[in-house]
Amino acid sequence: MVDEAEVRDEVRTWLDENWDPDMPLLAWRGLLADTGWGTPSWPKAWHGRGLKPSMDPVVAAVFHDVGAVGVAAGVSMYLVAPTILAHGSDDVKRRFLRPILTGEHKWCQLFSEPGSGSDLAGLTTRADRDGDEWIVNGQKVWNSGAHKATYGILMARTNWDAAKHKGISYFAFPMQQEGVEVRPLHQMNGHASFNEVFFSEARVPHANLIGDEGDGWRVALTTLMHERSAVATKRPRFKNDGGAMVEQARAESREYFDTYKWYPQRAGRANLIQPEAKRLGVSTDPLIRQQITEVESVRRIADWTLRRARDARAAGKEPGPEGSLAKLNMSVIARACHATHTSIQGAAGMLDGPETAAEGMVAEVLVSTPAMSIAGGTDQIQRNIIGERVLGLSKEPEADKDAVFREVRKN
Repeated sequence: MVDEAEVRDEVRTWLDENWDPDMPLLAWRGLLADTGWGTPSWPKAWHGRGLKPSMDPVVAAVFHDVGAVGVAAGVSMYLVAPTILAHGSDDVKRRFLRPILTGEHKWCQLFSEPGSGSDLAGLTTRADRDGDEWIVNGQKVWNSGAHKATYGILMARTNWDAAKHKGISYFAFPMQQEGVEVRPLHQMNGHASFNEVFFSEARVPHANLIGDEGDGWRVALTTLMHERSAVATKRPRFKNDGGAMVEQARAESREYFDTYKWYPQRAGRANLIQPEAKRLGVSTDPLIRQQITEVESVRRIADWTLRRARDARAAGKEPGPEGSLAKLNMSVIARACHATHTSIQGAAGMLDGPETAAEGMVAEVLVSTPAMSIAGGTDQIQRNIIGERVLGLSKEPEADKDAVFREVRKN
């Protein structure tokens, strides 16, 4: 059994022999994919080294100490790759995993629809078989990065005469083609992080099916478990003296995470609460102090839950209920921060601009925090998951669960 010290020594030796900060980024990541050091807990057959998941942070720490760049980050790595590993055929793994690691392929998520958000299984985007291809028509919404994506993980209905959970298939959908229109969505906080995507006679090869035809719901559950577990994923850290490759990787990371630059405001910006209370002279107000204490309490509880989730993953366990608990906790924190910022600032908290509270950041918090209760699965959905799968409560009645989808009332 390999222990941490052995892994640490082995990866350090390998980096001493191979790390070259002036190597082209694509070539370096190709080397990581070929040797398995980019994703050490993945299977050896698929760009890994077959190590325990607990070794991933050990390897990452050595990479950081050396200043070496890792594999590409983002939706492609956190959501798509684990789903392909779990459900993809050997052909799908062969074609898609390596370009995800190297960053050659960017991906987006094509799940939610205007009439099927929380009731995702009620989706009506359709894919009809045409020989070796499927023809896709419909609409998706809340798609981050769709305007730059090479591929999207697409859920589409392929059988209208099955129950709604049984007639869905899951595809690796090529985004750069005729019949795909991506439009930005402008948010009330001034950002435009999301898109809506329209499909009109767009095509996807049958070979890009992930999992079996009609088994898309089961495949999607894997993606959703990883999505909820990756809610608090942080951007990669780079040392300043890493050379040309590090600068290229830092620019790539900056471009990717710039889409999400308002996410700290969505989470409530708890770090601004005490400084603003002191600045405005209300830090001794007993009601304000009580609200600040509540924020700190729920924040620490959420942090402990996230640590439990990381430990479970490090032990090799699949993402479980802690993902939904973590997601729900983030909504609780965001609402508590929203209420506390409002109590501290009063009506002035709504003002924007450089001369206002935290240079307008508080105003952005107040119009961004509602998103936390919607994105990645609404609070109501998380409570259902926790109630049914964690506490063992009776399932919520679903009158249309076993009905033929063609006959189900929609939207």
